[in-house]
Amino acid sequence: MEETQKIEETQKSAVKKFTQGYTFKILMLILLVLLLLIPLWMIRGMIDERRQTANSAEADIMEAWGKQLLEAGPLLTIPGVRTEEVRTKTDRDGEKIEIINVPFILTIAPQKLGLAGNFKTEIRRRGIFSVPLFSGELELTGNFEPAPALASLRSNEELFLNQAELLILLSSQKGIRKINQAQWKGRELFFQPGNRGFNIASFNRSSLNSGMYAALGEAEGLEGSFAINIAIQGGQYVRFLPAGQDTHITISADWGSPSFQGAFLPNQANIRDSGFDAVWDISYLSRDIPLFWKTEGGLSGMVLNSSSSSRDASLPAQWRADGTEWNFSDSLFGLNFYRAVNAYSLNTRAVKYALLFLIVPFLTLFLLEVFTGRRIHPVPYLLSGIGNVVFYLLLLSLSEQMRFYLAYLLSAAAVTIMLTLYSRSLLPSWNKSWYMGLVALLSYVLLYAVLNAESYALLIGSIGAFVVVALVMFLTRKLDWYGQDKG
Repeated sequence: MEETQKIEETQKSAVKKFTQGYTFKILMLILLVLLLLIPLWMIRGMIDERRQTANSAEADIMEAWGKQLLEAGPLLTIPGVRTEEVRTKTDRDGEKIEIINVPFILTIAPQKLGLAGNFKTEIRRRGIFSVPLFSGELELTGNFEPAPALASLRSNEELFLNQAELLILLSSQKGIRKINQAQWKGRELFFQPGNRGFNIASFNRSSLNSGMYAALGEAEGLEGSFAINIAIQGGQYVRFLPAGQDTHITISADWGSPSFQGAFLPNQANIRDSGFDAVWDISYLSRDIPLFWKTEGGLSGMVLNSSSSSRDASLPAQWRADGTEWNFSDSLFGLNFYRAVNAYSLNTRAVKYALLFLIVPFLTLFLLEVFTGRRIHPVPYLLSGIGNVVFYLLLLSLSEQMRFYLAYLLSAAAVTIMLTLYSRSLLPSWNKSWYMGLVALLSYVLLYAVLNAESYALLIGSIGAFVVVALVMFLTRKLDWYGQDKG
């Protein structure tokens, strides 16, 4: 009996030594870190859900206002007909000749195209979500010189010049507020809504599937100039197609943080806090858009799209112009009304680095336990880890209500103060406990630097990880890791 009791006491002593040793504590910390990844994963899912809610609210606002602005034109469209002979064999080895008429559309781009946009911006809100909107005037000027296109006609092709139309393609009919001016060769034009079946570009889930057209009523002489002024509105971004042989575009707005995007950057840009002015000059030689083209199958056959399906060899022949496919959306350019901080993107990036910023406070508390000789129960480790997880939840909720930098400052300050005071209750004096606050502060400063330096995020993060590992190695270089295990 005594021998059995001694064996049990020996086993209990061995278990006690193991649970009080550094090895057990490190294994326990690894387990806690893995457990805390679960709420971090849930927070990341919550960020995605809130982003989708924000996108839905923005889409509802845009649907009522006029969506993003995509514009192409004006284009000169002239219907025509091609006379062709179709020969078919008969039952008696004869041949039957049938004359058919194949309709087509001749589309001509402007020789010179000038576009001037002057926009005023505002932020519209729905609940806590907002979207940048703009309204203003879009002025289109230029001229057509159809002689080269008319010279390309074959002997069996005929145009109906008296049915020529001027066509302007837009992404949204709702964006048109009114037409202030519409002149062709100095006389007024009457525009009607619709894109006449044209859809020559798609971009970011938006298409040029709306617009307006006006009949020219010219029996001869389609060369001439135009001047069109449209009161228009939209949101988030604008894109233009440089359809002219020579295209000159000027855009100005009272928005201090434009993000120029697309196939062409402005030749000149003057950006101020109160707004910006930008100028583009684009030659037809620098983009893959023809000066004129023929489209068989009538107006409804003109569908040149940027999606992958537009390059499918099975597409109908009338979707091609003279055997060539053009990806017109590759030539779109313009600007985003960019908001300097995307709170949800920054929150997502912050959570991606959360693992590192969970390990560092745990290491700090572990080292304080080692050097002060004050044993700390696993529960305080767990609570300090939960405190760091709560930081990301605070950051998400506050950043929806205020500027991101302010939300980050408040969240980091709250968690840093909480961890500092809690560590003071665990350790014998302020001489050691303030280290927890210092480490938490430096961690949040490093994280903020990573979030705001996207191009150098990997460099900053890797250097920070190296410094942490080097510091831990230096502080524990003389530590007897077997000391407590030996009792």
